[in-house]
Amino acid sequence: MTLKALTFDTGGTILDWHRGISGAFAKAGAARGLKADWGAVTNEYRRRSLKGIVNAEHPSYNFDDVHRTKLDEVIAEFKLDALNAAERDAIWRTWHALEAWPDFAAGAARLRKRYVVASFTLLTTSLVIDVSKKNGIDWDAIISCEMIGHYKVRPEAYRTAAKWLQLDPAEIMMVACHNFDLDAARACGYQTAFVRRPDEWGPGGPPDPNANPASTLVVDGFAELADKLGV
Repeated sequence: MTLKALTFDTGGTILDWHRGISGAFAKAGAARGLKADWGAVTNEYRRRSLKGIVNAEHPSYNFDDVHRTKLDEVIAEFKLDALNAAERDAIWRTWHALEAWPDFAAGAARLRKRYVVASFTLLTTSLVIDVSKKNGIDWDAIISCEMIGHYKVRPEAYRTAAKWLQLDPAEIMMVACHNFDLDAARACGYQTAFVRRPDEWGPGGPPDPNANPASTLVVDGFAELADKLGV
């Protein structure tokens, strides 16, 4: 079946969250004379946040709420309680000001010449709007699980995204740097593209750096993805 659309995981595939959030922690910590392994703090924050939203079904909260709640948990665990309310708020708001990986905006512009290009994300609609404006990213659509009420990796999320695009799942390619997202999309009939993001989790590397061999495509970046899709 002909490929018509690409749906992109956005949190790690598009956004350099580790550098942005670890930098925010380090800045706040320095103001208080605190020392910590800010990369480790950030990764634990990310792990807890994902656990708090993945597979949620009609929650009374969104991912911004989870980021705020888990921030306080991690601060307590790492004994960073000296961080005051304003400093915590600054760290939390950094999610809405993250830098994108440098190859995405140009790659997306190429891909949009032939395909529908959509953000399909656990992140809030507001967050995706903010980071897209900051990084000059143009989407054809933003589909947040917040809109659907079912969060990835529930199959209802992928089926609803396809329904809203008025496409058969086989006409859509899910693009992500995480196997858990791609495996779930593939089970719903999507084509899949694994984008390697070796720096997503900082120097230690990502928890799943190697693509599932079932992936339709495996690429090192978005220019390569556009090349392989003939754009």
